[in-house]
Amino acid sequence: MRLGTVIGRVTLSKTIPPFKGGRWLVISPFTRQHFQHRREPPVGLSRDPSLVAYDRLGGGVGDTVGFSEGREAAMPFDQPTPVDAITVAIIDDVFYSPQT
Repeated sequence: MRLGTVIGRVTLSKTIPPFKGGRWLVISPFTRQHFQHRREPPVGLSRDPSLVAYDRLGGGVGDTVGFSEGREAAMPFDQPTPVDAITVAIIDDVFYSPQT
């Protein structure tokens, strides 16, 4: 699982049945630079490319989410489903204390 910030939504005119009831979110993944300041929450866009993830949890723009990619993203579906990333958690708070 990786963490990222939701920076947008994707609107589709048609979708296949396994995706009904969900939405697609544009996510900017966190990098090591997001966690360098101990007392400040991660903010700003990542230098890494953004990605689109399927969401059934109700995440929205500005939320911090956990997401899985690759084969694990298709595991929640009953039938083989063409999906590369899926949200798996909406994160309330991130506490990170690097070792010094």
